[in-house]
Amino acid sequence: MTNITPEIKPYKREAWKPITIDGDGDFTASKFAGKPWLAKNEQWPKCPHCQNPLQFFLQLNLNTLPEALKNEFGSGILQMFYCTNEELLCDCDYEGWEPFSDIHLIRIIQPEGKAQDVKIPENQEFFPPKLIVDWQYLEDYPNHEEAAELGVELDFNLDQDLRKDTIYSVY
Repeated sequence: MTNITPEIKPYKREAWKPITIDGDGDFTASKFAGKPWLAKNEQWPKCPHCQNPLQFFLQLNLNTLPEALKNEFGSGILQMFYCTNEELLCDCDYEGWEPFSDIHLIRIIQPEGKAQDVKIPENQEFFPPKLIVDWQYLEDYPNHEEAAELGVELDFNLDQDLRKDTIYSVY
């Protein structure tokens, strides 16, 4: 890791970078894209504005997170879906960047029974599935803007070095 200035050391955070391989895995697997766990007869989530299927981005099986995170977020499967409709600009018009925007769905489900093997909607094909097979521990530090909010002024060059060592190119 880069030399960390003493002013920023107290703000160290533990982080885990997912290690991925190409492929989808089973329905309860932790993954980026692919087929999510959906209950029998459950419809693929849709955007309430454009009615297009939401893009499936992430599924984390909370029971298989690194040992240090066990029970930190409960149990079950965390899923993230997001509207990526470029024609109607749902992201802009409905403030998709804001917490609790209704153009995304983030939920924790408790899978019961058998998952249905759904067909991935056509707008989903542009994200190839990546199966999360392991986790790499990292030390993460605030970036330039976060440090300023904490009252710590970082040298811009140091900030660039910190970015190289944190979780920026996961996918």
